Amino acid sequence: MRILKVIILFVVFQVSAQQGGMWIPSLLEGMNEREMQSLGSKLTAKDIYDVNNSSLKDAIGHFNGGCTSEVISPKGLLLTNHHCGFSQIQSHSSLENDYLKDGFWAMNFEEEIPNEGLYVEFIVRIEDVTDAMLKGVSDEMSPREKQSQIDKNRNAVEKNVAKETWQGIKIRPFYKGNQYYLFVTERFEDVRLVGAPPSSIGKFGSDTDNWVWPRHTGDFSLFRIYADKNNRPAKFSKDNVPYTPKHFLPVSLDGVEEDDFTMVFGFPGRTNEYLPAVAVEQITQKVNPSNIAIREAALKVIDANMKADDQIRIQYASKQARIANAWKKWIGENQGIEKSGAVDIKRQFEKEFVKALKAQGKEAAYGDILPEFEKLYKEFESVNVKRNNFVEVFLRSNELMQMMFRLVQMENTASRGDEAFERARASMVNRLKDIHKNYNSAVDKGVFEAVMPLYTSNFDASIYDKTAFVNLDSALKLLEGDSKTVLQKLNNDAAYQYAKPLVLEFYTNLEPEFQRINTQINALQTKYMKALMEVLPEERYFPDANSTLRVTYGKVNGYAPRDAIYYNPVTYLDGVIEKYVPGDYEFDVPEKLRDLYAAKDYGQYADKNGKLPICFLGTNHTTGGNSGSPAIDAEGNLVGLNFDRVWEGTMSDIYYDPEICRNIMVDLRYVLFIIDKYAGAKHLIDEMTLVHPKK
Repeated sequence: MRILKVIILFVVFQVSAQQGGMWIPSLLEGMNEREMQSLGSKLTAKDIYDVNNSSLKDAIGHFNGGCTSEVISPKGLLLTNHHCGFSQIQSHSSLENDYLKDGFWAMNFEEEIPNEGLYVEFIVRIEDVTDAMLKGVSDEMSPREKQSQIDKNRNAVEKNVAKETWQGIKIRPFYKGNQYYLFVTERFEDVRLVGAPPSSIGKFGSDTDNWVWPRHTGDFSLFRIYADKNNRPAKFSKDNVPYTPKHFLPVSLDGVEEDDFTMVFGFPGRTNEYLPAVAVEQITQKVNPSNIAIREAALKVIDANMKADDQIRIQYASKQARIANAWKKWIGENQGIEKSGAVDIKRQFEKEFVKALKAQGKEAAYGDILPEFEKLYKEFESVNVKRNNFVEVFLRSNELMQMMFRLVQMENTASRGDEAFERARASMVNRLKDIHKNYNSAVDKGVFEAVMPLYTSNFDASIYDKTAFVNLDSALKLLEGDSKTVLQKLNNDAAYQYAKPLVLEFYTNLEPEFQRINTQINALQTKYMKALMEVLPEERYFPDANSTLRVTYGKVNGYAPRDAIYYNPVTYLDGVIEKYVPGDYEFDVPEKLRDLYAAKDYGQYADKNGKLPICFLGTNHTTGGNSGSPAIDAEGNLVGLNFDRVWEGTMSDIYYDPEICRNIMVDLRYVLFIIDKYAGAKHLIDEMTLVHPKK
């Protein structure tokens, strides 16, 4: 039985104050529970995850599929990061009501703003469905045959799940497809904006401080979940009422000190902790550098235009943040991998794996894995780099090329008949309208001129002067008519004529070759994961992140990034004032916040020394998707809001090193202070349950 082998792994490890790992909340009893308690936790596994009773997991929501959020009041008040709610805040902003610049605070339920398409999803229960999902799957099958059998099994599993009509189902692979878990979910689609600080607080430090410690950012925003009269999920309606949660998090006024226990509970996106050394080398030495260069070129153009024009600043704020985030992350990831010696450590681990194979007589079963990795990644390198670059240019950086990419897809649907074409055209019209809401052709042309030479020597910026697609009206007019007419006009458009051969090359050569090799690599990775857990059972294995609910635990700790430098784990409002640069788009500080600082008017939110904490560090193992996750203290109270990692520790997606990997959290006392003393929204504070666990 596969599952029994893995469970045995979980219980034989020596229990010590280990950190790192993203653990499935339904499997915390035993090793994880003891580890957490050795770090100072007073929580039981059932306090965290319980199907039959209210538990912490009932307060944790997946925010729009990409971030985490938590319920902090009995009236469905929801807390997440400012950058997680950024697109909603931006969408309601204008030159007249600039919520990005000035902030937004609803002073009653009627002022809370609906957000079309925004949702929050909760986990009702988690079930192990490994045996059912792998029924009939054998090692002799090809990857395609295995996937076909798994898909058939998935359909059977989903048909037999007991759930309410309004609940959903997700089945996700773990341990590279060696285990499967089913999640029963509830998705709420009426989520309204309640409050957001100005960007000078919520995005303080902007790009310069992103991924960097010391940090002084109040990265939070507030929403509210609405439900129908039966407290069930419902589409937006004026008749909906604030959601009554199964559990909400009390908020601690005592904060944290160094060595305090912290638990981060959320939906981490993607990690690859078990990659072989050759893969990590390729990522950090080939893929990352070329992608960094493309994003850096785009950012130079966008940043210059945003600084020169307020309208462009609003239009491009969300896009710029998205592009800059990964750009800087990859730089830090490369630095961390080098500093930690991760590649050499992985190679040494692989030697131990080979040694164990020989000792256990399992060379015939698994001895081909590492040599095959070397062969496949050598074959993969050029196509992997080229495909990543295509995605960066055509789907991430340049919007005209993004339009062309989608238009080629639309043209391809014409061969499937008029009905398929009409659906594709309708989708394309909506996409064009969405892009042109925040589009500036001059900025986009500048980006094109900067990034396209990094992908191909064949580039022609004059297409911007000839194409219909830099203007919404002319773009929509071009799409009028029957399919034959539309395609004829489309193929006469200058931008389309330029981009179509590049997109077709991607679809006919680049993507098939990438998928061919990548499929082999993924199948080998599944075999490698199985082999590791079988051959080296004394090692500590946790499943890679896959956007499912996870627990990670650690302590409040500083760190030493370089020789003779030590970073303390807590920052204060003093540091905000020290960084203050009047009028600067990254380091300006609102006058009211400066006045509150001058008067030391911190209310009940100061620490025991009379200072106002802003952010703190922890050893929690986090990644993208953990943005907005609650930092929970030893007794289950909310003490912080996760929003970032330190630059040197961004490599934790592929290698976690407890010496330098740190997550960054907003201290909840700063959040409360901004809501109360800065915004004057004390009615929101009154909704919450404030506690003093240390007193």
